[in-house]
Amino acid sequence: MDMNGTLKHLARIFLAGCLALTASVSSLQAATVESMRLWSAPDHARLVFDLSAAATANVFSLDNPARLVIDLDESRMDTDASTLPLDGSAIDAVRTGTRDGGGLRVVLELNREISPRHFTLPPNDQYGHRLVVDLEYPGESAVENPIDPIEAMIRDQEIMAQRANVQADAQVPVSQAAPPAEQRPAEVQPAQAHPQRDIIIAIDPGHGGEDPGAIGPAGTREKDVVLEISRRLAAEINSATGFKAVLIRDGDYYLGLRQRTQLARDQKADFFVSIHADAFTSPRPQGSSVYALSQRGASSETAQWLADSENRADLIGGVDGNLSLRDKDQVLRGVLLDLTMTATLNDSLSIGGQVLEQLGRVNRLHKSRVEQAGFMVLKSPDIPSLLIEVGFISNPDEERRLRDPVHQQGLSTAIFKGMREHFERNPPPASLLAWQRDNHRRPSGNEYRIQSGDTLSAIAIRHGVPVNQLRQANDLNGDVIRVGQVLRIPSS
Repeated sequence: MDMNGTLKHLARIFLAGCLALTASVSSLQAATVESMRLWSAPDHARLVFDLSAAATANVFSLDNPARLVIDLDESRMDTDASTLPLDGSAIDAVRTGTRDGGGLRVVLELNREISPRHFTLPPNDQYGHRLVVDLEYPGESAVENPIDPIEAMIRDQEIMAQRANVQADAQVPVSQAAPPAEQRPAEVQPAQAHPQRDIIIAIDPGHGGEDPGAIGPAGTREKDVVLEISRRLAAEINSATGFKAVLIRDGDYYLGLRQRTQLARDQKADFFVSIHADAFTSPRPQGSSVYALSQRGASSETAQWLADSENRADLIGGVDGNLSLRDKDQVLRGVLLDLTMTATLNDSLSIGGQVLEQLGRVNRLHKSRVEQAGFMVLKSPDIPSLLIEVGFISNPDEERRLRDPVHQQGLSTAIFKGMREHFERNPPPASLLAWQRDNHRRPSGNEYRIQSGDTLSAIAIRHGVPVNQLRQANDLNGDVIRVGQVLRIPSS
């Protein structure tokens, strides 16, 4: 071989080596989809791609038929997408293939309208690189059985009406004041039925979906145990007259911490309880605990450690859970939070004490008083809230008990009994329990229980007393009365 031929041959070898090296480097940089996971919620579905390395994604929709296309650059599939649990989701089928120009294409065939969003997440303690695709369902509720909006409005209507009457009376100038009731024609003011609404309790089973929570020595997942206990608690609540339960999570899917309290607020909840199963680095700790929010720091090192652990749940799901009131003036922000948090925190501690007492009758207590810490899920300034750790899933004996349906039922019964005792003593306005407390008394000789069709003026005439005296004796600011209300009849 002459010199030119030798050089050409060496050049070909060098070029082939460079191409092989380039292909090898490209192969090393390419991401592999190692697994795909899907969770279906009432208002959304979450599809997670577990990746061997970071990858760039392009997500877009196509019509006729409805599809969502997910393109991953320099990526390949190393899992079977046909095994995804599609039941209950907006996805009918999943197709995968190599797209033009290289890379991976995943096509989701859809059966309903969706609003997609996607983001990538770096590795953490539980997972590696991930691409998260959320399929949100416009107009759908995040809870399985949302309360009727009209029913929800009843919560505040009576109080607002009473305040409006007081303000209106206070603003009428003396010169324009209405004549005495005796000089006015009798008003036809039918008695209004008392709302007698249910007390709404929002139950939040902790964790869910890609966030399993703590895992016990035998593999028991916190998210599964607390969902079972929460469902039993909801059944207890719904079987009691005057109460209604709303399950914030009624399946295996993920919700952000702030979204959980927002859902409770949307449902006009009177109380919010988050159910968890504790864990620690040592298998020895055991027992139930009750936590309320602290505005000034944790009441113990255990409470602080637990709050830090639970608050990290949003990092797993890629959600910014920070509470923001940036649109409010700084001084106003402080006043609003102080006014609401003081009242709700006092209620939270009161309910927590009752619940802790009842839990102590069915399980060992880890702490004998209500602990406090800065739990993100409890930071709802207008709803009394508690976080209950039903037991230590990291303790082998307690892990076994937490899986036992009988023990689960005992825990749920104790939790509701504690809540019920509080609300029977301190029922919310317009609730059935408030009506029972105010009106289920046997009228004495100088009392009258209002019947359907009664008016204040007719009652006054029947008992021979002036209307204004009847108002004064019963602290009435107007002529609005309720069926079942007991009026005190002043002496004529």
